Amino acid sequence: MAVTQVILKEKLDGVGAEADIVKVKAGFARNYLIPRGIAYEATEHNVQYIEGLKAARAEREAKELEEFKELSAKLNGTNLTLDLEIGENGKAFGAITNIDIHKALEAKGFSLDRHAIVLEKPIKKTSDTEVEVKLHADVVATVTVKVNPVTKG
Repeated sequence: MAVTQVILKEKLDGVGAEADIVKVKAGFARNYLIPRGIAYEATEHNVQYIEGLKAARAEREAKELEEFKELSAKLNGTNLTLDLEIGENGKAFGAITNIDIHKALEAKGFSLDRHAIVLEKPIKKTSDTEVEVKLHADVVATVTVKVNPVTKG
């Protein structure tokens, strides 16, 4: 079977990631990847263009990594205090979620994606809890969340 090389414009499961030069069957490239704008032909000009994009991407990612490290240094050791309604018998009404933690961090001036807050399950107890904030694959910060009981009345 005929095989050709293409440059992927976006990540394609089982084939490759953005800007990868991959070998695929010619029919797959001609009938699916190229017409749908998922890939370019791997001509000499396109390969040079992609190499330039890769260099720019590497520079941008290095800059972003440095920014995430700076943000992590500021976030580490940050203490948040949140209120949780407690009934007469000590049972919690509701829970502290990553959305609540995100809002508290925004109130302190931190701007980050709420999905970066790693909370396995909502906090339903009144205590100090260490919560990880995954800013980047290589950068993780830890925030302390202190939950104060507030009597529901």
